[in-house]
Amino acid sequence: MRIGLTYDLRSEYLAMGYSEEATAEFDREETVDGIESALQRLGHATERIGHIRRLVERLAEGRRWDLVFNIAEGLNGIGREAQVPALLDAYGIPYTFSDPLVMSLTLHKGMTKRVVRDAGIPTCDFATVSSPPEAAGVRFAPPYFVKPVAEGTGKGVSSRSIVRRRRELPDACGRLLAAYNQPVLVERFLPGREFTVGITGTGTGARVLGTMEVLLLPAAEPGVYSYHNKENFEDLVRYRLLRPEEDPLIAAVEDIALAAWRTLGCRDAGRLDVRCDAKGRPQFMEVNPLAGLHPEHSDLPIIAALVGVTFDDLLARIIASAAERLQTPPASPR
Repeated sequence: MRIGLTYDLRSEYLAMGYSEEATAEFDREETVDGIESALQRLGHATERIGHIRRLVERLAEGRRWDLVFNIAEGLNGIGREAQVPALLDAYGIPYTFSDPLVMSLTLHKGMTKRVVRDAGIPTCDFATVSSPPEAAGVRFAPPYFVKPVAEGTGKGVSSRSIVRRRRELPDACGRLLAAYNQPVLVERFLPGREFTVGITGTGTGARVLGTMEVLLLPAAEPGVYSYHNKENFEDLVRYRLLRPEEDPLIAAVEDIALAAWRTLGCRDAGRLDVRCDAKGRPQFMEVNPLAGLHPEHSDLPIIAALVGVTFDDLLARIIASAAERLQTPPASPR
């Protein structure tokens, strides 16, 4: 196939003056290099496109592809991850990973939890707060965990996210509201074990790739898989692969992850985070349908490597899942 690659390159945005944290979700050159090389080894012809504005230019020039391998995170708004998929839909060009509805829904953690809760999937108590006075109306008891409602890569998450007294909640929410200019998700703090589950496939064809536990080392910011800990994971975090036959809890964790993946309509591959409450019961936290794909440093490829799936094989599974949507040739634009 002739495959185009859409992505947001971190170095380009840093050169424009954006901060390290603002660009945390964007990709490094070695990620794009790794994906392109793997696709070429799988026998595909590739063309680098880049971010959405370059995609617009290529489309206006009349460029088309059999498939677009999309890892573009987008820059502005809660619907930013949906922008490239929506544009490709408008031109009838197939692409990897989830559609605009799923991308918009899952970036908003509060809306995602509402859908998951309605489906009967375990998730802890939560509320979405748009102003400090609203925090006083949160109905469940502390301790709380607060984070921006639509950020990834642990942005806005630190040890200060754990709020142990109700009277401290308005100030904690106000700090995040001012810093990120978006609502705050307030959850009941989950003090138990934390897992990330890799999924490949779509719908009834989706399968668990593997599950690893996130273990914070002594030097890590305590109690939370924070932005700081994620950015320095080589020194602060250890990942441990766990299988259902080795740990009975993992079967329940993977059931929750797979049910949420299918309920939300996610496609091709991604990750879900699950954490246990004070009684050891696993709870859905959030989903990443556009998971990082750095061949060595991103969680999904790490899980794949731990279960014996090479990076090339992981991408082959993603392409095979996306290719199931190529049965009907894309319509030509008028």
